[in-house]
Amino acid sequence: MSEKPDRNLALELVRVTEAAALAAGRYMGRNDKEGGDKAAVDAMRLVLNTVEMDGIIVIGEGEKDEAPMLFNGEKLGAGVPPQVDIAVDPIDGTRLLALGRQNSLSTVAMADRGSMFNPGPIVYMDKIAVGPGAKGAVDLEVSPTVNLRSVARALGKEIRDLTVVVLDRPRHDKLIAEIRKAGARIRLITDGDVAGALMTAWPESGVDMLMGVGGSPEGVISACALMCMGGEIQAKLYPRNDDEARRARDMGFNLDQVLGLEDLVRSDNVFFAATGITDGELLDGVKYYPDGARTHSLVMRSKSGTVREIVSRHRWNKLMQLSEVPY
Repeated sequence: MSEKPDRNLALELVRVTEAAALAAGRYMGRNDKEGGDKAAVDAMRLVLNTVEMDGIIVIGEGEKDEAPMLFNGEKLGAGVPPQVDIAVDPIDGTRLLALGRQNSLSTVAMADRGSMFNPGPIVYMDKIAVGPGAKGAVDLEVSPTVNLRSVARALGKEIRDLTVVVLDRPRHDKLIAEIRKAGARIRLITDGDVAGALMTAWPESGVDMLMGVGGSPEGVISACALMCMGGEIQAKLYPRNDDEARRARDMGFNLDQVLGLEDLVRSDNVFFAATGITDGELLDGVKYYPDGARTHSLVMRSKSGTVREIVSRHRWNKLMQLSEVPY
């Protein structure tokens, strides 16, 4: 108890996600995925470089040749301690933003250097995620029906009371059919499975589980958030084809391994921030006014277990004197 409080980087990260959300929110419903993504990336990178840290991107926008900014391996920050891994998703739900749909977020996570799992060439993971009440009740190696029974028992519910988030993709037809047969409720989402994973640990969302194949970068980011929120995620790398599987094996990946929370982020010093871009069950989207804007964010840290909701009001006449971002 005599140890002094140390620095909570999550409180600095929220400036990063707020900047990305404020910039990207201008593109809501404009059907311009590239424009929205570029606005978020530019703003996020600019503010990340103001944070006093020695950061390196482990989960980014892609390799350097494909992504000119926020690429895997890029160094960010002021170049001073602490040394951290960074995972970014400037827009979780780019298509949601472009079409003006719900649950588009901007997210950033950090953890001690060398602690974040790098999925390499594997773009997708098969995942199952739950909140604190069902931690320890899921097993990716058993059937969806068995997991539904186990989670219902852990939460003191009937299966028909459970709500499961699943990405609406043809690859999930069998999964969806089995969940329906078991009697659970399904929330089909078109994109944004980081938001879906966070909802499982946020009681107000009404979501109990996330199941199915989604992005592997999003799986690592979700693991960082669930580490802070006391939830659980299990994942298994999901190659799209034989060539991707062969490349992964050549790089030493075990495609049969079930990756737990501690495999995806091997640290209890994890920081996470998310800001809503469009309205959703988890967060309100950006609201613009003649003299400024309002943002709604979640900020969390695994070491303390504290999860904060932050509502910020931004004043253009002040902010634009300090910022290089054209909000």
